[in-house]
Amino acid sequence: MQNGMHTDREHCVRAVQSKDARFDGWFFTAVLTTRIYCRPSCPVVPPKPENMTFYASAAACQQAGFRACKRCRPDTSPGSPEWSGRADLVARAMRLIADGVVDREGVPGLAARLGYSTRQVERHLRAELGAGPLALARAQRAQIARVLIETTRLPLADVAFAAGFSSVRSFNDTVREVFGLSPTELRARLPRHDHAAPAAPGTLQLRLPFRAPLHPDNLFGHLAATAVPGVEEWRDGAYRRTLRLPYGHGIVALAPAPDHVACRLTLGDLRDLTVAISRCRRLLDLDADPVAVDDQLRTDPLLAPLVDKAPGRRVPRTVDEAEFAVRAVLGQQVSTAAARTHAARLVTAHGDPVEDPAGGLTHLFPEPAALAAVDPATLAMPGTRRATLTGLVGRLADGSLHLGVESDWAEARATLLALPGFGPWTVEVIAMRALGDPDAFLPTDLGVRTAARRLGLPATPATLTARAAAWRPWRAYAVQHLWATDSHPINSLPA
Repeated sequence: MQNGMHTDREHCVRAVQSKDARFDGWFFTAVLTTRIYCRPSCPVVPPKPENMTFYASAAACQQAGFRACKRCRPDTSPGSPEWSGRADLVARAMRLIADGVVDREGVPGLAARLGYSTRQVERHLRAELGAGPLALARAQRAQIARVLIETTRLPLADVAFAAGFSSVRSFNDTVREVFGLSPTELRARLPRHDHAAPAAPGTLQLRLPFRAPLHPDNLFGHLAATAVPGVEEWRDGAYRRTLRLPYGHGIVALAPAPDHVACRLTLGDLRDLTVAISRCRRLLDLDADPVAVDDQLRTDPLLAPLVDKAPGRRVPRTVDEAEFAVRAVLGQQVSTAAARTHAARLVTAHGDPVEDPAGGLTHLFPEPAALAAVDPATLAMPGTRRATLTGLVGRLADGSLHLGVESDWAEARATLLALPGFGPWTVEVIAMRALGDPDAFLPTDLGVRTAARRLGLPATPATLTARAAAWRPWRAYAVQHLWATDSHPINSLPA
């Protein structure tokens, strides 16, 4: 599937007529006769092709005067896989908008983070998506508002501000325009039991959609097996962890279900809902296009049996890029258990404490500034790794190194490689799991090389890299399949 797919009219019409859910989020169908827009898999009878027009974003549909379909709820489809698989300006901007940056910092803040003028950002987004950053952020606010209206008993005025609206009036106007119903009418349409059950203050139950298939074993298994005590845990069939968020902190529990991921969020400030959802989706790689990934990897006859055995593998990622970089350094040349022990010591000594009545979480992972202030002599690790860690947290704390959703992947790699103690393995694992590059590759990793040798693939880094050129741009997913040939706990859901 290519950029600007909404311009391929014949392809779009076929997808709508076949109700193909794989295309949900890639484009939106607007119906000229009803002035409603839908996802490609909408269950209603497809309109005549001459009555269809196609847009790249829900925001563009809304700007053109179309309302969201009440049957297929296009605002709840998974996000476009393009934004998680690209590193250009538009993709980086979309990741920031999903993180709520426009609501918190405005368009000037968005542009400043990207290193472009507001005019350039506006022009690029309009050219590719048919809507500027304000319209895209407004569409996202409408989606978050709907989630809160339908899943909580919050007063509607509180919903307005939690969703990022500046006033109740703009909230009412937007919801009515996008969904064709007022907030009160939207809530009244729900079955009584859907929103009558009381919940703890600040606690929300959500369903995170994804494109099928999704293979949960290595995804949740990796997070559970590498969990840092106090910050993460596996409890009652769910991965739980603390979240450091712009307005406060949160705790999330994520559990795999056949057609969604169940998400229970407890937030200190409901204004953090947008960014919390965005980070959870990124953590679990839920906006990936597994069919495109698997089709590409199956072209290698030695990888094909692995893909057929477990289609829909995702890359376990992170909710905090700086945290993951620190943990990658702690994990250099040690076992998973040793890395967890090192991280747990830092958390206990320097993390901010939190309360978790529902489980055993105790701390937020320490911020770079807190770690930069630590006396290196107190760190129980070899001197070279101690120097690597202090160099990293110092650069993160003073802002000369920034790892975030807006990072340019090539630039971040070059900056990391220039730090003492950073070799290709550490840089690529950060690129894969923190920056989200779907083509990050670890040819020197022992597990990857062992699996390659077992499968009959070339096993030296140079020859394996040459063979892996055919797997691009999805080499990070190939790594997951190679790792999964081992019996390590990261590859299995906990009992």
